[in-house]
Amino acid sequence: MKSFILSLTIVTVLLASCRKAHYEVPTNVEAATEQLALFPDYTDVVIPPNIAPMNFMFRNQGEAYVVAMKCGDASLLTGAGKDGKVMMDSVEWRSLMNAARGKDIEVKAYVRQEGKWKAFPAYRLTVAEEPVDAYLSYRLIEPGYELYRQLGLYQRNLTTYDQKTIYENNRKFHDGENHCVNCHNYKNHDASTMLFHVRGNMGGTLIAKDGKVEKINMKNDSILSLAVYPSWHARKNWVVFSSNKTGQTFHLLNKEKIEVVDNSSDLIFYNADTHELCNIIRTPYDLETFPCWNPQGDRIYYCVTHMPSFRDIPDSLRSREVVFNYMNVKYDLMSIPFDEATETFGEPEVEFACSELGKSASVPRVSPDGRYVLFTMGDYGQFHIWHKSADLYVKDTQTGDVYPLTAANSNDVDAYHSWSSNGRWIAFSSRRDDGSFTRAYIAYFDHTGKAHKAFMLPQRDPEHNQLLFKSYNVPEFSKNEVPYSFEQFRQAIYEQNGLQVSYKEIRPQYQ
Repeated sequence: MKSFILSLTIVTVLLASCRKAHYEVPTNVEAATEQLALFPDYTDVVIPPNIAPMNFMFRNQGEAYVVAMKCGDASLLTGAGKDGKVMMDSVEWRSLMNAARGKDIEVKAYVRQEGKWKAFPAYRLTVAEEPVDAYLSYRLIEPGYELYRQLGLYQRNLTTYDQKTIYENNRKFHDGENHCVNCHNYKNHDASTMLFHVRGNMGGTLIAKDGKVEKINMKNDSILSLAVYPSWHARKNWVVFSSNKTGQTFHLLNKEKIEVVDNSSDLIFYNADTHELCNIIRTPYDLETFPCWNPQGDRIYYCVTHMPSFRDIPDSLRSREVVFNYMNVKYDLMSIPFDEATETFGEPEVEFACSELGKSASVPRVSPDGRYVLFTMGDYGQFHIWHKSADLYVKDTQTGDVYPLTAANSNDVDAYHSWSSNGRWIAFSSRRDDGSFTRAYIAYFDHTGKAHKAFMLPQRDPEHNQLLFKSYNVPEFSKNEVPYSFEQFRQAIYEQNGLQVSYKEIRPQYQ
């Protein structure tokens, strides 16, 4: 009998704990005199119809909170206790999203302070017609980037909060297993064909396609250095990289803590079917970097800076020259045509001379329709993830206009961006929240070429991004989940020796 009573008590407690909180729209309210403060700031943003519930927390002090969302006859009523965390029911959220697609949701927030309910002015959530790609991949890394441990590549399902580990290196330092992972990239937003690099011990380029994972050794006497910053051709298993000799320097008295510089860099072309590699551009006094195919596959966009001072110094002093003059290193936006039939490249062309404006470009990415080239422009250099001057810009290839994405930009770093497969959403890394950690942001890019206010990647617990001491690095959209397992990547890294590439020269080659 005692056992039955105890079981009944446990069931009653469990049912009570699972019972959904009941909220009502307050009556007899006063107008709030303070400004509404939410984290993340999801006020007046355009959101995808398939996004997971955009939970948030109030920064306004209060004893209780109510949030009323309404679009026509559809509504969602929720709230929070003293912790101010608004955690929405996923079924109710999905129902509201379906009803509000292509429309506005009016959101009203109420806070009880000292026993009195205060009403804040309503704000809007605009639900776009176009969905966002279901998956976003990123690297999570210590913000200082000095160590090769406790970092990994992860893939988030944007329609839920599920996060999958693509690959993660050793959590504890082990000298024999010390390695970095970076530069993940998908072919045509399809995660079944992808790659990323492994640096340090057991290094190589991991290429996953046709259900298999191979480690490739990109070292070759005919190219400058290892391959970095990849971009897949839309139809062929061809990849363009830059080959860079890169170094880091650290500021003693500067808000921008780290400077990443190249002292040499070229563009290279790789055929992933034949394992053949060749130079595209190999110039002694120019630094080319961040190549990217257009979706038609007939042009590569990239960035270049001219270093005439290299003519007068030995190669051993190049790093010193760049480091001592880092603020004068300005990259222009360039392109080079490509003939798919002959696999040859044409003459380089200037797309936008940032250096003439005293600015510098990095990371061009072309929209899926080929019309817009999205890039970051800052005051100097090419590793803009550390430059507070970095903002997102686009070039309209039809009109030639170049302009900033003002509504999406912030007063801090906005960089390392990618397009969704439908061209209506962009993801990027930003330090706008605290100046130290990069967080993943998403913004709507409409049919007129205008970007809208960006919103932080939603989390089940809205406090998550304040408690996570990691930076989101290189957010990349994909339409599907990575079909390869953690163990497949680990086996390739730890057990494969690395397939050696061969060199095949092409003409013309610019030197």
